[in-house]
Amino acid sequence: MEFEEKIHKLKEIFKDCVLCPRACHVDRASGQRGYCRLPAKIVMDCALAHYGEEPPLSGKRGAGTIFLSSCNLGCIYCQNYQISQSAEGRQLDAGQMAEVMLDLEKRGCHNIEPVTPTPQAPLIMEALLLARERGLTIPFVYNCGGYENPDIIRLLDKMVDIYLPDFKYGREEEGVAFSAAPGYPRFALDSLKEMVRQVGDDLELKNGVAKAGVIVRHLVLPGKIENSKEVLRLIKKEISLNVPISLMSQYTPVAPVRHHPLLGRRISKDEYKQVLDFALKSGFKNLFIQEVNEYKLTPDFNRENPFD
Repeated sequence: MEFEEKIHKLKEIFKDCVLCPRACHVDRASGQRGYCRLPAKIVMDCALAHYGEEPPLSGKRGAGTIFLSSCNLGCIYCQNYQISQSAEGRQLDAGQMAEVMLDLEKRGCHNIEPVTPTPQAPLIMEALLLARERGLTIPFVYNCGGYENPDIIRLLDKMVDIYLPDFKYGREEEGVAFSAAPGYPRFALDSLKEMVRQVGDDLELKNGVAKAGVIVRHLVLPGKIENSKEVLRLIKKEISLNVPISLMSQYTPVAPVRHHPLLGRRISKDEYKQVLDFALKSGFKNLFIQEVNEYKLTPDFNRENPFD
């Protein structure tokens, strides 16, 4: 299927929206709103060079991060809730978003990285195609929450260079309780399988900067060590021990959950160590280890990396 045909098919989905597993079946093209409350337009909060991503993404000149409004998840603890829980922002068409992408490249960013593109995928991918036609050369990073429709991910084949999904929950109950996302583990696993089919189970680096592949992010939650372990078990059992895993320790109890009985505190050093030890004992070698908001890599993953 040609890229233009894929874009057309994606845009048609706006008329009966099944872009994510919620399958709202609303006609966003005619103004109806589903769970994400977004129109059939791009809604952007801001775009900037981001230096706090994993080292192969941020490099020395930053990731070209585009913060998109709203999300298809309802995480009560979202670390970025001011943006993800709002459908407000600057409305753009595909041509205008293509110019945003080209501007980030001109500013020296290593890649283009839209955050939570899932509900806006049709026009984001159209914008990418336009930007490529206008000379964009840097990699495209699909930074998503993991609650994906595998059929939509299949349509992105050959357009995405690097997949950067979260894998938040290995257990159904946490997905429902914390993100109102029934079936999260299975959708995350099936979509990750498709991502790996497209770009492989590793990360291709050139001079320490990611050019293609996948990184799976997992945010360790307070008191939920077994959930983290189950995420790792699922990836080991059904995908590959080679998949690069970013174990994130920066959980902070934001305002909406400051008094939550479980989520109202930061994780302890011991909780993070338990998850890290489990990952290492399970055989994962390509790990991004986060210590005091800085990343370190396991020795086996320290190849071509001048940022260590």
